Amino acid sequence: MPPPLHPPHPALAAALAFGLFVTLGAVTQLLNPGFGVWFTEVFLFLGLAWVMLRRSGFKPAGYTGLTPFLGPPALFGFLLGVANFFAVVVPIQFLAQRVAPSWLREMFDASRLFEGQTSVELALLLGGVSVAAPLCEEFFFRGLFQRALTPPAPASPWRALIISSVVFSAFHLDPVGFLARAELGLLFGWLLLRTGSLWPGIAAHAANNIVSSVLFLVATHSGLAKDGATDDVTDWRAVLGLALVGWTGLLGLRAASRHFPTVWGRGTPPTDDEVRATKPVPLFALQLLPWVVVATLSLVGLGLVDGRGVSLSVYDIQHPVPPLSKNADPGLQAERKALQQLRKSVRKGELPMEVYEEERLRQAQAHAPVKSKATR
Repeated sequence: MPPPLHPPHPALAAALAFGLFVTLGAVTQLLNPGFGVWFTEVFLFLGLAWVMLRRSGFKPAGYTGLTPFLGPPALFGFLLGVANFFAVVVPIQFLAQRVAPSWLREMFDASRLFEGQTSVELALLLGGVSVAAPLCEEFFFRGLFQRALTPPAPASPWRALIISSVVFSAFHLDPVGFLARAELGLLFGWLLLRTGSLWPGIAAHAANNIVSSVLFLVATHSGLAKDGATDDVTDWRAVLGLALVGWTGLLGLRAASRHFPTVWGRGTPPTDDEVRATKPVPLFALQLLPWVVVATLSLVGLGLVDGRGVSLSVYDIQHPVPPLSKNADPGLQAERKALQQLRKSVRKGELPMEVYEEERLRQAQAHAPVKSKATR
């Protein structure tokens, strides 16, 4: 009999992922948000989980439930993600926005991520949010972390489900959206437990991100909101109407699942013996090498393709300017927009770097917090 396999320690996996996320991931996203999202998802979440599972003697795709792919459960998960967004996420986030102080909402305003992006970068960013994040985050948080925490039957899996959903939400470093993302973590983790496949959770995750991104872009480009201030046009009646539509969808999906039981897939995750790797485990360095090489080449490619943009981002990090609130003085807003336009021109090579650096430095010094002098 082959020796029993032991999954990666979930606490170690979470600690490694968080350390890489707030260092290497944060730096790449500051250099280029669109590239940084893909880099973080693919190399930090997917790559780390893949190497740790392979080192433990598992087939990573089989252990996490990524294979085999079944269409009906994935479609059911996508529809469930859409309905859950309107039924649960919207009301929770609405209440969180109303309870949180304005300074906290401004500090964690995710809409700023879309500011100043070119059309290509915006497409790359939306692709990362809609494709890379659902696939890679589910692979790590549900496929590795939750499965490693889940005790064998007949013990209850709910403790592992709750812990994984809390950790998943905490990784986003957004206190305003913490409860909404924790609820999403519960949904995605429950789908893995119920279907035995990772794809329904991936599809539900993608549906949530796609719908929220589409609604944000429609609101900001249709005149319904100014400068991304979508919260200003949302009232309790609209939230209630969306929640009713969402709950109607949830009840409809529940009834449909009774008539089409194939949406639940195999029903249970695979056992450890079913996903045991048949090939010998290679040396750790050989497992890690391909991921490191490709990650390094992608960073080099970013520098070659967008060297001026990277240089500008580095200068921005060195000379930060505080973000403006949505009700800031119109003169300050015009000044900041002029700085963004200047940055675009310099990035295209139409103007020398020194022109932007001087204006950026001036605004950084003008808006720097005044340090009070100690009096005798």
